[in-house]
Amino acid sequence: MAFTGIALALAADLVLRSSAFADHAAIPPRFTCEGDDVSPPLEWSAPPEGTKSLALVVDDPDAPDPAAPRRTWVHWVMYDLPPDAGALAEGAPLPKGARAGKSDFGERRWRGPCPPIGRHRYFFKLYALDRSLGDLGTLTKAELEKAMEGHVLARVELVGTYEKARH
Repeated sequence: MAFTGIALALAADLVLRSSAFADHAAIPPRFTCEGDDVSPPLEWSAPPEGTKSLALVVDDPDAPDPAAPRRTWVHWVMYDLPPDAGALAEGAPLPKGARAGKSDFGERRWRGPCPPIGRHRYFFKLYALDRSLGDLGTLTKAELEKAMEGHVLARVELVGTYEKARH
């Protein structure tokens, strides 16, 4: 995604983390198709000055096989998250005013890791925007990226990994 119009701020102060897993560490099965498939807890701090809303995209660039990836699979799309909310609790509904986009599962909710083969990476990408996007309907990741063009103040990511248990 190319950002134009506004210089992308260094995300040094914008932090995204989860109490469920560390950056580049394994996502616990509870948050996957092998568990309860609930969204993991996320928290953020220090959106840059002028941030009016946040957007979150979670995707897997290793689909279907990390040894031969063919596409990026989108697990979750959200926009118009209030920057002062500071967190999304485990399995919680969206904060007031936030909007859900459409994943590659065709759904407007979290669908966790369920890789068919190998250990996949899951990128949780948080964007600080200089405006609220308003009700743009059930956006796909590509549609959200287009709507965000020229409005991204900062971006930060958290990466989790997952491989199905061998049965």
